[in-house]
Amino acid sequence: MKQIGILLATLTLMYLLAHCTAKQNAQEASGNKAPVAVEQTAVQQVALPQPYESKSAKNFSKVLGWSDAQKPTAPEGFVVTRYATDLVNPRWIYQAPNGDIFVAEANTEASAAKKVADQISGKAQSQRLGESANRITLFRDSNKDGKPEVRQVFLSDLNRPFGMLVLGNFFYVANTDGLWRYPYREGETVLKSKGEKIADLLEGGYNNHWTRNVIANANGSKIYVSVGSASNVGEHGMENEVRRANILEMNPDGSSERVYASGLRNPVGMDWAPGTQTLWTAVNERDELGDELVPDYLTSVQEGGFYGWPYAYFGPNEDPRLKGQQPDLVKKTIVPDVALGAHTASLGLAFYDQKAFPAKYQNGAFIGQHGSWNRSQLSGYKVVFVPFKNGKPAGKPEDFLTGFIANTEKSEVYGRPVGVTVLADGSLLVADDVANTIWQVSKQ
Repeated sequence: MKQIGILLATLTLMYLLAHCTAKQNAQEASGNKAPVAVEQTAVQQVALPQPYESKSAKNFSKVLGWSDAQKPTAPEGFVVTRYATDLVNPRWIYQAPNGDIFVAEANTEASAAKKVADQISGKAQSQRLGESANRITLFRDSNKDGKPEVRQVFLSDLNRPFGMLVLGNFFYVANTDGLWRYPYREGETVLKSKGEKIADLLEGGYNNHWTRNVIANANGSKIYVSVGSASNVGEHGMENEVRRANILEMNPDGSSERVYASGLRNPVGMDWAPGTQTLWTAVNERDELGDELVPDYLTSVQEGGFYGWPYAYFGPNEDPRLKGQQPDLVKKTIVPDVALGAHTASLGLAFYDQKAFPAKYQNGAFIGQHGSWNRSQLSGYKVVFVPFKNGKPAGKPEDFLTGFIANTEKSEVYGRPVGVTVLADGSLLVADDVANTIWQVSKQ
């Protein structure tokens, strides 16, 4: 018995020493001396510095655009080409079952400029505000040579469309103020049928949280709609956040709506991990706590799960701006699976479910990082890849498509990637909204 007691004491001491060492290493890695929180994700230990350890920056990127000779950089063995140009803020891409490609062209409306300016200011940001195209454009590449022969406005006069879905005989569009569906026949190049709004969604909100995404489960029995928050951290009152910062689940006709998961500040990209029934989302986290807070993240979405917003972040770490308001919710906050860096504006998400790319990319996740304004040095502005194995993350994020930043010191960029979509031919499309371009990445 004495030997067992000594063994248990030794193991306990080893655990405590390991935990302290991990925390010390995390502090050194983050370059600060103040106590930090250390959260263990599926693939990494994440050191979270103290709130306000660095000042909240306003660093708006200046968009230069790409010359004809310039393009983003992919790893060796890949080739990058222009799939489409001269679009108007292409944000999201969807490939229908028949191979047609749909691009949602939308942006923050000029009418929303004053609301945005009241919250954040900056010349470069105001330059991005304007009239939204509010349309969906169809591309068709019948001979599969990577150059679409058909380019046609498919649907117009929308209200900041984003997510798209073909399910049964309907074409779904997630506008900022509601989910619509239209009778649809496969192969139509112009949608002339009258649509029906099947779910109201509250519009307006902080910065660019106007995007609404939509995805169906494997058998088409349920659809999921992502809705970002109306504020940074609930500063306008939680009564204005009803049905927001959530992923909603409903029937294909809009009935039986319920909150599938909550506390997700701005969940944008959604996809199913190949070979599983697990939904994943990329989440754009909160601002104004400093350069390294709060990390955006990729996470599996647990049914009924709470991910912290606005009371806690990246696990049970209480936001000081709402201290003591909801301690029970803080305690139940789920630690996300993969940290993607603070202020990267990780929005796009697509799992690679084809075979054209090398084996290391099979079943992993590509994430479009649009880049944010709230960090002293630009972060994001690239597409990263997270390897997966057996339906779970198997490594840290690694750069995949880069070269969007032209000059870090001057905060100059050529473009900003958003939506990422894996095509049936195995290539990857990337929406570069400020450069009005769709990039295609193919195996060489």
